[in-house]
Amino acid sequence: MRNERSRGAPPATRHGPASSGQAQGQPLGREGRITAVLGPTNTGKTHFAIERMLAHRSGLIGLPLRLLAREVYDKVVRAKGAADAALITGEERIVPANPRYYVCTVEAMPVDLPVSFLAVDEIQLCADSERGHVFTDRLLHARGQDETMLLGAATMRPAIQRLTPQAHFVSRPRFSDLAYTGGKKLTRLPRRSAIVAFSTEDVYGLAELIRSQRGGAAVVTGALSPRTRNAQVALYQSGDVDFIIATDAIGMGLNMDVDHVAFAALEKFDGVTVRPLKPEEIGQIAGRAGRYMNDGTFGVTGGADPLDADLVSQVENHRYDPVRVLQWRNSALEFGSIEALLASLDQPTPTRGLVKARPASDHWTLMMLSTDEDVRARRGSPAVVRRLWEVCQLPDFRKLTPDEHARLVAQIFRHLMSDEGVIDPDWIASQLARLDIVDGDVNTLSARLAQIRTWTYVSHKSGWTADPGHWQELTRAIEDRLSDALHERLTQRFIDRRTSVLMRHLREDNYLDVALDDSGAVSLGGELVGKLDGFHFAPDPRAEGIHGRTLRAAALKGLDGEIAARARRLATAADSEIALSEHAQIWWAGAVVAKLVAGPHPLAPTAELVADEHLKDGGRELVQARLEAFVAARIARIMQPLIELKNAMNGLPNVARGIAFQLCENLGNIERAAATLPDDLAPSIAALTHYGVRVGRRSIFLPVLLKPQPASLAALLWAVHARVAQIPPPPVPGLTSFVIETEMPAQFLAASGYRTIAGRAVRLDIIERMEAMLSQASRNNANADELGARIASLLGCGLDEMIAIARALGWRREDGKSADMPATWKRLHRGKHRRKRDASDDRPAPNSPFAELAALISGD
Repeated sequence: MRNERSRGAPPATRHGPASSGQAQGQPLGREGRITAVLGPTNTGKTHFAIERMLAHRSGLIGLPLRLLAREVYDKVVRAKGAADAALITGEERIVPANPRYYVCTVEAMPVDLPVSFLAVDEIQLCADSERGHVFTDRLLHARGQDETMLLGAATMRPAIQRLTPQAHFVSRPRFSDLAYTGGKKLTRLPRRSAIVAFSTEDVYGLAELIRSQRGGAAVVTGALSPRTRNAQVALYQSGDVDFIIATDAIGMGLNMDVDHVAFAALEKFDGVTVRPLKPEEIGQIAGRAGRYMNDGTFGVTGGADPLDADLVSQVENHRYDPVRVLQWRNSALEFGSIEALLASLDQPTPTRGLVKARPASDHWTLMMLSTDEDVRARRGSPAVVRRLWEVCQLPDFRKLTPDEHARLVAQIFRHLMSDEGVIDPDWIASQLARLDIVDGDVNTLSARLAQIRTWTYVSHKSGWTADPGHWQELTRAIEDRLSDALHERLTQRFIDRRTSVLMRHLREDNYLDVALDDSGAVSLGGELVGKLDGFHFAPDPRAEGIHGRTLRAAALKGLDGEIAARARRLATAADSEIALSEHAQIWWAGAVVAKLVAGPHPLAPTAELVADEHLKDGGRELVQARLEAFVAARIARIMQPLIELKNAMNGLPNVARGIAFQLCENLGNIERAAATLPDDLAPSIAALTHYGVRVGRRSIFLPVLLKPQPASLAALLWAVHARVAQIPPPPVPGLTSFVIETEMPAQFLAASGYRTIAGRAVRLDIIERMEAMLSQASRNNANADELGARIASLLGCGLDEMIAIARALGWRREDGKSADMPATWKRLHRGKHRRKRDASDDRPAPNSPFAELAALISGD
């Protein structure tokens, strides 16, 4: 049902007319737990939020696109029924009498509505130059009574931590790998590819080329209506076409079975200028390749330049620079006059980390109308100024000129200020009559759809029309007719439909030649029958039944030569052509060819081939030997100090040999308290120091292995040797400590060079440095608070967390004996007796002949 005003309809949003009386920065009602669920694409964040919402008694979720909001609304209806679900976007309202769950676009969120659960999706759009101020407002003010969830990219963590310090963080790793495959011509792109451009003209031009060379493509642009976009996506999903050409609208909300994303351009117009895509924007779009556990690839095509190695590494590993400033616009607006409203919109940012957003369409329109004599004559009371601002917020769907949009807004405002107080129905009818025509080409129908969206929006605004239900049904019907007509024109223009399917008519005694393209797609007589992915043949699910089995058998018979040739190419491939992912998969030529499995030693894993029986014995042995050599060489290069220690083990003194053995078994570090060590370490120190080993108070380790690359590889090797099913992502490079948010095995952290202390993972060298600082301060009776602040800064945590870590390490803060004496750090006592001091605390005098030996032992 579509009700413009019903008992369950929510109040206006913060940006709407009901917002002026709210205090800046004060969320309404009780504020519950705030959780930021952050991670790259294909991590299930939105699905997780929907499940959490439906577990509460009531909920509200804000999504970045109208299309995605409709998709989520349909899921909620299936789960809870239409009576409990409401949909609110700028152009659509479905609000039953007493809904429990509201699904909205972020701009349309009724943030003053008291709900148990509230979520905002794609929170990284706080940095977007056009819409960012709305997302920032939701970040600062939108709250659920029991739980608030912010979903988005990991780049938002520092900003959320700074502006919402009470937030808890949950990291979601990507379910599958994403690998770069370089540049390919349009004619060589693999099937099930999405090709990305950044203008409607470029999308249509690429679609024309794909039609002439590859049979056809579906198209998706931001200007299409949801109905047209859904129909185009359905064409692709059904397999009628194997390519989809899209703008960056594909980056959010469109969940499709895409294996490869190809960028036809790497620049976009952002409303002000043409600029290069940011790494995180490339990652957001490329991440649409691969769904759930299926791996994906990305690359460039057409005139786009190849991506440089650093950018590829960022995208493949989902590591980008943090968002430093968020777009902001004052939401506590004043409606005493137009001048007061403009002044409140121009307020400076209230805190660091926010930047004032450039004037949006509504702000520009208000500024233009503020000089219109007819509008100024009607400005009157605050209620009139509120209504003017409400009309200025009409989106510019037509994308014409600011003057033309302002003229339309002024006309609507004059109608609302007339004696009738609503828009003249005859005027609306005349506008709609000009649009209710389904003849014309793609561009003509697209222009009509953009205009009808304006009137759909108008029909859903409370108090703008005398009979909103009538106009809502009429505009919806016209939009549907135009959408269907546009889908038909797009299909006619960009798809060459096949008149027959070869596999349905192929006779068993009439085989055609097998063809294999650069993407690995296998076809018989031009008809797709499957894909050769590395050394694994995946049959096309559309080739089913007896004819499908016949086609697959014929294809495999013709692939023996290609599989043997691939084995020979891999056997001579350079190490730089082979890659090891953080999911322990080995990639070559855009495909997974093996995975690491546990071997006899953590430093000697085995490469397990991902290959069918069609990789014959000779070729299998070549491939196996090459991949084993690659793995060994990679470990030898990255873990070189540990490998050297392992190779030299037999030449070390007995005690030093035992310590070296434990270091190699534990991938470069051991905890002194848990290790088997002699009472006197001194004779072994010099022998171990020669190989870069540091003997510290808490750990014995190789400091060089704490660097990001060896630390990540060590963690991966531990996980492989321990047969961990879901390997966690390695710690973020450069962190001296961090809160352990998800279940991460202590041994995995230890292999990465961290110890778990008081709920935080702290890097080994930082623990040693902290111990040395505390010991020195204890001997000198230094000011505990000054040192605590320095150590907290070193750890990157709060003072309370630093004190908890120090206590876990055996230290306590002791107040001074008098008011003028500072607090100091002391070792903890056990009962009435002081704990026996560690050997490392028995320091010789500085000028003692044993001072140098003591320094070696302590690691200072």
